[in-house]
Amino acid sequence: MRADTAGGGAAGDGPMYVAAKKIYPQAVQGRFRRIKWGVLAVTLGIYYFLPFVRWDRGANAPNQALLIDMEGRRAYFFSIEIWPQEVYYLTGLLILASLMLFLINAVAGRIWCGYLCPQTVWTDLFMLIERWIEGDRRERMKLDQQPMSAHKLAKKGIKHVLWLAIAMWTGGAWILYFGDAPTMVVNLFTGQASLLTYVFVAILTFTTYSLAGMMREQVCIYMCPWPRIQAALTDEWALNVTYKTDRGEPRGSLKEMQKRAQQGLPAGDCIDCYQCLHACPTGVDIRDGLQLDCIQCGLCIDACDTVMQKIGRPTGLIGYDTDMNLARRAEGKPPIYKLIRARTVLYAAIIVFVGSFMLYTLTSRSFADINVLHDRNPVFVKLSDGGVRNGYTVRFLNKRPIERTFLLRVEGLPDTARVEAVGNAEAVGSNPLITVGPDRTREVRVLVFTPGGEALPASTDVTFQIVDLKDGERATASDKFMTE
Repeated sequence: MRADTAGGGAAGDGPMYVAAKKIYPQAVQGRFRRIKWGVLAVTLGIYYFLPFVRWDRGANAPNQALLIDMEGRRAYFFSIEIWPQEVYYLTGLLILASLMLFLINAVAGRIWCGYLCPQTVWTDLFMLIERWIEGDRRERMKLDQQPMSAHKLAKKGIKHVLWLAIAMWTGGAWILYFGDAPTMVVNLFTGQASLLTYVFVAILTFTTYSLAGMMREQVCIYMCPWPRIQAALTDEWALNVTYKTDRGEPRGSLKEMQKRAQQGLPAGDCIDCYQCLHACPTGVDIRDGLQLDCIQCGLCIDACDTVMQKIGRPTGLIGYDTDMNLARRAEGKPPIYKLIRARTVLYAAIIVFVGSFMLYTLTSRSFADINVLHDRNPVFVKLSDGGVRNGYTVRFLNKRPIERTFLLRVEGLPDTARVEAVGNAEAVGSNPLITVGPDRTREVRVLVFTPGGEALPASTDVTFQIVDLKDGERATASDKFMTE
């Protein structure tokens, strides 16, 4: 449905907004339609079934390939495990996604909107169901014009039931990423899931059903901010779905154009069949030029090419082209294309840099960590022998799915200093041994002593170091040893 505005008249001349007009997109066949079906199958296949893919991480870790474990405060992606303090990887992914969107826009306009956007993908699926139940464009228009009857009610009812089923599975599939998928499916259908789970499924069901089934192109035209943003990021070299006026104009019916050609008058290839308009999911007539409503899906290209083949004309009257080439054709110059230019090179370079940096940090990250918090009250304690004691709360982090034992050292103090882990008897010399469970953290109270007679400044920089006794992996944290 699409709303047009009426303005410019005096008050009382008419309504500022006219009623929305329902759009009945016509089914088309062709290269771009096949691409869209392929994208739909791949993306929805991944979304719906990825939670059921298993990945063996050992006995102490979940075996779901992609899992966001809120209770365990972990995120798993096949062999990659992300901890809460590594949330910056999510930030990096969002930056990469934004840059990829900018690059795609610089190369070929709103390709994201036409092929990859979830709104487009689910709308295509809902429209497929609609055509299957109610028929193609003319049948749907005729059905809507008929008075309500048992036949009409049955068709509408079946359509909406299927839409709701898809929407419910969409909401349910999203929930499966936050727990063991097979278990959650059983819980959802047997009423054993939590109330919060059902609330989220209901919200996602409602939004999918309303956005993809009822609102459709209005989401793209009015609700989504990207059409306004991308206009500031594009240029005259970006490929967009374009009607080639130099070849199509003047246009008219097939008989009229044939008659003009016989008379030696200019005759365009466009025969005013309106198939491009009828195929458009947002109701755009591409012959009016590039418009905000156009999502660059290419279905008008397929519709036009089909007509051109039937009347024996070359295909490509509508195709992906640039504003620069429109101007060049108007001047009788051949088209040129510049996909590699400063804008695209800059985006690509930033993408490579950010992606490489993230990959480096991911492959070189440590699977052990240590955090140290110095006691605040008291900061230090004077002992009866003249020595000084400082207390610390030390948190040990083991990111591997096996139990590990760490040797704790404190560097920066004289060799006579002593380290004690409260409640932990194991040690190698004066260095405590701390055992941390698989994929766990452990908090330990640590006391550091220096004997009397040691001349230390009021504040000494010290380094807490842990060493895995098996693989030698190390991690450090810095703090102070206070004497005054």
